[in-house]
Amino acid sequence: QMHLVESGGGLVQPGGSLRLSCRASGIIFSMYHVSWYRQRPGNQRELVARITNDDMTNYAESVKGRFTISRDNPKNAVNLQMNSLKPEDTAMYYCHAVPYYDPNAVGSWGQGTQVTVSS
Repeated sequence: QMHLVESGGGLVQPGGSLRLSCRASGIIFSMYHVSWYRQRPGNQRELVARITNDDMTNYAESVKGRFTISRDNPKNAVNLQMNSLKPEDTAMYYCHAVPYYDPNAVGSWGQGTQVTVSS
């Protein structure tokens, strides 16, 4: 059974950087499309970045050029490098994964990691 665990969140000043990590157990993560979503208070969960099983990526317009999603296959993980952080990036960040052979599956979610950008 797939289990996802996010880490790396925290408090950072505007302009700073954080690297989030989503580690998977029970599956071979490289066979999954993996996405990072975020949810700000009072808002719906929104897609931030996505990486396919063959390493194609796409990003929300609001984070293009600042965030980078990548795989760390030896660690069975997907990372989200976040640079030039802004207060509006403050949110709970979640990892989501679906198998490449069933991209419309419900998939699995991690428990989330909080990112707070504030001076």
